[in-house]
Order: sequence, then C-alpha cells, then structure tokens
Amino acid sequence: MTTIPTLDLVDALASEYADKSPSEILELALSQQGEIAISFSGAEDVVLIDMASHLGKPFRVFSLDTGRLHAETYQFIETVRKHYKIDIEICFPENEAIQQLTTEKGLFSFYRDGHQECCSIRKVKPLRKKLASLDGWITGQRKDQSPGTRDEIPVVQADTGFSGPGKQLIKYNPLANWSSADVWNYIRMMEIPYNPLHERGFISIGCEPCTRAVLPNQHEREGRWWWEEATHKECGLHAGNLIK
Repeated sequence: MTTIPTLDLVDALASEYADKSPSEILELALSQQGEIAISFSGAEDVVLIDMASHLGKPFRVFSLDTGRLHAETYQFIETVRKHYKIDIEICFPENEAIQQLTTEKGLFSFYRDGHQECCSIRKVKPLRKKLASLDGWITGQRKDQSPGTRDEIPVVQADTGFSGPGKQLIKYNPLANWSSADVWNYIRMMEIPYNPLHERGFISIGCEPCTRAVLPNQHEREGRWWWEEATHKECGLHAGNLIK
C-alpha cells in the first residue's frame, strides 16, 4: 500500500492523475494506507462500486440515511448490497437534533428557511462523524453536475472542509471528468443496478421532499431544491465546492 498523501503531494497526484481513467484513480485511492471508503448514494457511486469490485482490492462502502429518502432509494441500497455481496455502513443523524428541529419548525421548514439547516442535521453532521474515522473517501462527483459549484473538481484533493486538527483527509473523485452520458453508458454496458426513480425522470436524487423529476433539457440539479437559486444547490457534503 502507498502511504497517506501529504499536502505537498496532493497537488502533484492531482496533476499526475488528471487525465487517467476512473479505474486508475480508484486503484490509487484503494492503495492508500489507512481507512478509505466509497460514499454511496446514486448512479455514479454504483459505477465506482462496480469498478472497485473488478480491481480485486478490499473496499468499504458507506451511505447516509437521512430518514427522508424515497422508498425506491432504500430498496436500491439493499439491491446493491445483495448484488455485490458487500456490507454497506449506514450512517444515521442524531435523533435529538431531528426531534428539536421538527418540534420547533415542523417537518418542512426547508421550504421556508432554505435547505441548509435540515441538510446540516441529516447529512453533514453524520458525514463529519463518519469521515472522522477515515483517512480518505471516494466520491462520485462530476464536474458537470452542478452549475458554478463543481466545474473545477480535481481527481484528488485535500478535503479542507472535513479535515480535523492534526489529520489530513484526502478526497478522491475518480469520475470528475466523466459526463452523465459516460456514467449511463457504463451502467448499461455492465448491466449494473440503478435507482428505479431514474426511469421516472429523476436524475439527481436526494431526499423525497427536496427532489423532483426534471423536464427534457433541464440540468440535472434543477430537480434538487428547485425553489432555490441554482448557485445554492449544494447540501454541504462537498463544502469545498462553495469556497471560491
């Protein structure tokens, strides 16, 4: 195994692997010494799981259960678990924080106050807790996923948003240079599982109250938090995308 990349090596790795294939970037990540895991929620992440299954290296997978996912998404998680015969580490939000939010503001405060508060409790804090136990994580982010927030994603980066005191977290984005078409060509070619909501016009799938199908030629992120401006369509899981 390679050692955990230090800050002075991250930029060099990002440059060296900028034009390499997702499988090569994924192999680099899985060769890192320490605790590494694939973050799983959507189609891109299943592509990564499938690629990892062919590399012959051990890998871990975790997923965030916000408590507000579509029924189809829960079924999808179980389908992936069975298909690849893997354990999926499910991360849950703190019950007390959810109870306080819903008691004080109701179940749909995000339509009025914006999605950041709810996402912080249901997504960001559980992710931060999980990442505190890891040395690196692997995401399915693509540069073309979100207008203005993901167009400069490197294939390897120091995760400044979730690194802790004395601990540098490394983030790998093997699909950064792929398009949605690339992802779906792979899914069809390899015949791997996908969320059945995609067949109903859902492209980017999050929590049920905050996700809707998109119309032809709409950008995929327009189905997320549709009542907000496009430049705000990040939940905080990839906090560095909002830092300019």
